[in-house]
Amino acid sequence: MTTPVTIIGAGLGGLVLARVLHLHGIAATVHEAEPSPDARRQGGLLDIHPENGRRALETAGLTEGFRELVLPGRESYRVLDRAGTVLLDLPDDGAGRRPEVPRGELRQLLLDSLPSGTVRWGQKVTGVRALGESRHEVGFADGTTLVASPLVGADGAWSRVRPVLSGAGPEYVGVCSVEMFLFDGDTRHSAAAEAVGAGSLFALAPGRGLLAHREGGGTLHVYAQLRKDQDWLVVRDTTDAAVLTARVAKEFDGWAPELTALITDSDTPPVLRPIVTLPAGHRWDRVPGATLLGDAAHLRAPNGEGANLAMLDGAELGLAIAAHPDDMEAAFTEHEQSMFSRAAAVEADDDDFYTTMIDEDAPHSLLALMTGAVQDS
Repeated sequence: MTTPVTIIGAGLGGLVLARVLHLHGIAATVHEAEPSPDARRQGGLLDIHPENGRRALETAGLTEGFRELVLPGRESYRVLDRAGTVLLDLPDDGAGRRPEVPRGELRQLLLDSLPSGTVRWGQKVTGVRALGESRHEVGFADGTTLVASPLVGADGAWSRVRPVLSGAGPEYVGVCSVEMFLFDGDTRHSAAAEAVGAGSLFALAPGRGLLAHREGGGTLHVYAQLRKDQDWLVVRDTTDAAVLTARVAKEFDGWAPELTALITDSDTPPVLRPIVTLPAGHRWDRVPGATLLGDAAHLRAPNGEGANLAMLDGAELGLAIAAHPDDMEAAFTEHEQSMFSRAAAVEADDDDFYTTMIDEDAPHSLLALMTGAVQDS
């Protein structure tokens, strides 16, 4: 093909696509809203699944680099009640079924694997419009535009590319997440670090929960999960760190102090995020010249599959384009049929893990789910 593939979004899915295209001698440009690779913290740990994430990294020729990022011992899990009682403690058995890697370091591995200049930073997309003949005009916040053919939206939940393919948009599921970090946990936050353990912690009760995992260097990455209506999200002063911290801590009044310390002792301002999803079974009719991947195409509540699926979407799309370099419609059709099928299979197999964590029987509902999974493995 003579024109580069235009990719919107430098998340894991978009970067895997660019990498696979590069391996096959196909040019791509990636346009990213963030001003630089280190403009913000890139999430926490990501467990890489063999059936999708690892396959994608193998296709991208990055298996060895990925292995060097694995944090040993992180595949351990604890379930606690609000009193801090340990109800389930699953140690890491060393099998490496779903190894944990820092998401930011994995992203940097992908960035380093691309030719210089592939990613265009500070290019926030404000809108996309169809021009006909498989071409789309992409508008940026700085007033510039480009005409893309072909165009791939890898730009996440609030995709600016999606509207040219689908009228669907993200919807709030009734749960919000408040993200926090505690640094040097073993020395500065020892009680909280001991509660978290070596890997991941789920401290749960009906309607609320604390999820935490241990990153490198003793960092504790914490998410407070709350079942709240949208009025709670927009109440005044949620952007004030002290006010939001106090509001969240109040939701966990009476919990064990080593657990509430995960909120009150945060070393970073809390970040409030509503959990949103696209409609189940989201699809669209083929639109010449454009397609989507990852959360832009099949956003679900966090269930451990999103980033893994996005990477496999990117890898499979890259292979499809390499197989049909002069017939982008054939490549995009092949990609979408495969992606829709993958997303549907994950959706059908989803035990609604996210909702189960804080349902009316929490923590016992999650306990039953996890012990059943262990017995089946």
